[in-house]
Amino acid sequence: MSKVKLALIGAGLRGINYTNVAISNPDEVEVVAVADPWEERRLNFQEAHQLKDEMCFTDWREMLSQPKLADAVLVCTQDNMHFEPTMKALEAGYHVLLEKPMSPDPVECIKMGEKAKELGLVFSICHVLRYTRFFGTIKHMIEEGKIGRLMSIQHNENVGYWHQAHSFVRGNWRNSKESSPMILAKSCHDMDIMLWLAGASCKRISSFGSLSHFRAENAPKGAPKRCLDGCPAADTCIYYAPKTYLIDEPNWMQLAISNDLSYEARQKAIEEGPYGRCVYHCDNDVVDHQVVNMEFDNEVTAVFTMSAFTQECSRTIKLMGTAGEIRGAMEKNEIEWIRFGQESSECIHLDTPGGHAGHGGGDEGLVWDFIKLVRANGSEKGLTSADISVQSHLMSFAAEHSRLTGEVVSLSSFAEQFAAQANA
Repeated sequence: MSKVKLALIGAGLRGINYTNVAISNPDEVEVVAVADPWEERRLNFQEAHQLKDEMCFTDWREMLSQPKLADAVLVCTQDNMHFEPTMKALEAGYHVLLEKPMSPDPVECIKMGEKAKELGLVFSICHVLRYTRFFGTIKHMIEEGKIGRLMSIQHNENVGYWHQAHSFVRGNWRNSKESSPMILAKSCHDMDIMLWLAGASCKRISSFGSLSHFRAENAPKGAPKRCLDGCPAADTCIYYAPKTYLIDEPNWMQLAISNDLSYEARQKAIEEGPYGRCVYHCDNDVVDHQVVNMEFDNEVTAVFTMSAFTQECSRTIKLMGTAGEIRGAMEKNEIEWIRFGQESSECIHLDTPGGHAGHGGGDEGLVWDFIKLVRANGSEKGLTSADISVQSHLMSFAAEHSRLTGEVVSLSSFAEQFAAQANA
């Protein structure tokens, strides 16, 4: 079995997570190059993968200007920095694994998909939920007819109040102009999984939601712009930065604020950086709650709810068919199968990783599927494709358009206008 060689653009948390398979499976996968402008992050990645100095770049342009270094490139930069390195990597002959969302611009999404198809290269998007055992089991149950004909889906993304504050109020995805709207940045995963479970193209979509809580008028009386500037609500506010970032056992949120996990470095980060701001005095504009209503070509209807105001960070789902129901909680690895006319239901307990990190095993499953496709040099089909990813992204764009305008969006005409722009 040939070893697949990878190069990484963007050595942040997602890029590190996807490339860990090379550390645990050195006979099958090898990371041979990295590009990242942050010296400390780049050096840490270099040490982890034992890279030569000449294979570590401060700029992805320099890396891609070299003779071809690897079989594939992983693009894990920020949302609005995906298009150019992806196009350049494809043009240089690399297969590409691209972090979601593809781009905040629907025209760029279409152009990337078309470029990969034109060149016959593997182009996979990190829609990791398809690769979880949880959603894979549900999909198999639907296909087996366990609940008859699927009629309706209710899907919830319970973001978690603490995750919302970290990533979408203080963090990199707080402002749609700098990254992308919430429905795209956080929930294009969910648009994709409902497209997959429904088993047909989305026909019409509508959406409602707003930024209601994380606004200045909801700040505690006398709260300063930064938590450490003498906030009078320090003892009672659940969002007080030291409660999140100065805990004894640092987690992934601490890694986001500082590469150095010492107490002193984290203290300095919240004194000076964005994660020390009061959540009611940030420059955030993305919604903190949103619903999306969908109708698919096969008459399946679906509703998706994203809410910041939950204790747990989880996904829960209910699927209703003509002969029964499926209810599931992803982070608990639990699926309940209810058959009409039966006195009791059947509970399925999955022995797979749960929790926020790794998306219930989906991250690793995605990477191995990508490696398989790269080995086959594009001659095999994976669990998804660039065309399907573009479709689910357009669902997200349509949902945001509906939320802002109040219109019910026809997906076919909505997609046509962007396709025309992409091909102009």
